[in-house]
Amino acid sequence: MTFPVSIDRELVTRIRMEFMEMPGLCLSERQARRLWNIEEATCARILAHLVEERFLTRSRDGANLRSGSTRLHGADAA
Repeated sequence: MTFPVSIDRELVTRIRMEFMEMPGLCLSERQARRLWNIEEATCARILAHLVEERFLTRSRDGANLRSGSTRLHGADAA
């Protein structure tokens, strides 16, 4: 797994583990920033990285959830 230079590997691992421990976790970017107390740009990069890796799926309304989750927040995944 390769990480863009600007992404903190420990933080990515921590976020990945949170989604694995709570399969139904479904967060907007704003909720994720508040939960993990991280700045907006960092949060956006990490979530985009996890979506690109197909670990997360982003729904049409912007919610981020673990790929393969049966719960879709508001609409089908984009």
